[in-house]
Amino acid sequence: MASRIVKKSALRLGQNLFRAQSTMSAFELQHKTPVIKKITSIPIALYGGRNAVTMLPGGGIGPELMSYVKEVFKYAGAPVDFEIVDIDAKAEDNIDLEYAITSIKRNGVAIKGNIETKSKSSEVLSRNVAIRNELDLYVNILHVKSYPGVPARQKDIDIVIIRQNTEGEYAMLEHESIDGVVESMKVVTESNSERVARFAFEWAKANGRKKITTIHKANIMKLSDGLFLDTSQKIAKEYPEIEHNEMIIDNCCMQLVSKPHQFDVMIMTNLYGSIVSNVVCGLIGGAGLLSGKNYGDHYAIFEPATRNTGKAIAGKNVANPIAMLSASVDMLEHLGHNQHAKMIQRAIYKTVCEDKIHTPDLGGTATSTDVVQKIIDHILQSDIRPW
Repeated sequence: MASRIVKKSALRLGQNLFRAQSTMSAFELQHKTPVIKKITSIPIALYGGRNAVTMLPGGGIGPELMSYVKEVFKYAGAPVDFEIVDIDAKAEDNIDLEYAITSIKRNGVAIKGNIETKSKSSEVLSRNVAIRNELDLYVNILHVKSYPGVPARQKDIDIVIIRQNTEGEYAMLEHESIDGVVESMKVVTESNSERVARFAFEWAKANGRKKITTIHKANIMKLSDGLFLDTSQKIAKEYPEIEHNEMIIDNCCMQLVSKPHQFDVMIMTNLYGSIVSNVVCGLIGGAGLLSGKNYGDHYAIFEPATRNTGKAIAGKNVANPIAMLSASVDMLEHLGHNQHAKMIQRAIYKTVCEDKIHTPDLGGTATSTDVVQKIIDHILQSDIRPW
């Protein structure tokens, strides 16, 4: 569904504008050309009915969580083969990053953990940002839905956050104009704002959603956020069946913790998306439950919702595996393996909501392997196993 929406909503405006000069460094190519990149479509890798998927474990608890994904897929019989690409966070060059991007272009789809960038060199690109920019993954989707049985500050939440993914403050255009004075540029383009807004309205229409709220700070940032808001309002006129309103980001955070049920679909720029995603994750029990989806015209990457490694310590068997497993379910749906996706999703739901097997971040005492084993048990008991 999402891939069809991407193709329908993607605009080709401005793809050939501001092409970087051959004399630019890698850093300048990433950060001084914050426009839509021209991407050539490559078919999703499919060999003998099995999909090849790039797996980027990242750092922290990433490798541990990825091992659980592989284990669950083995018992579910999911027709996916993983190409594992490790990126060294301490690397002083971009070789690992370039190989990872090549792998994703070859396979079309990836699942990833958080990839740190510990080098302080300006020539070493931010791994997470560079991957999204190079693959033109212009939109991130986070579906925040409550899990019954999980202790949470709010119940019955069902909010979709659609976030611009490649510009805003994340353009990382900063410089020190004079000693002690740093200036940072926020980039908002009409072309990217328009395709994100159109994606949101198409997604809402396809999924029976009735209301979209644009989050902004246009009362202060009249040009940048003003452009994003104006573009949303212009696109909204093409969808009269969907209610559209707008809300300032600070008021939005207050409304989320006091009256979250007023929200249906929310669209926003990059930094606001990061803030709001973490707020809403806190409302339903924590960051360990939800997954995020990154889409461009041709590629897709799936990951835990809040893009951080959390407080769990790698190798201690206490990390919540649900977010990464949910990301793998999203990936299966994207690839069209709906039967396997539903089977794993049902097993996750039974484990978390009915059996109440919870890791410490949810107030429980279960280990990571306790949760994964229970999910596998439910899969083995399923009547729709492929074999």
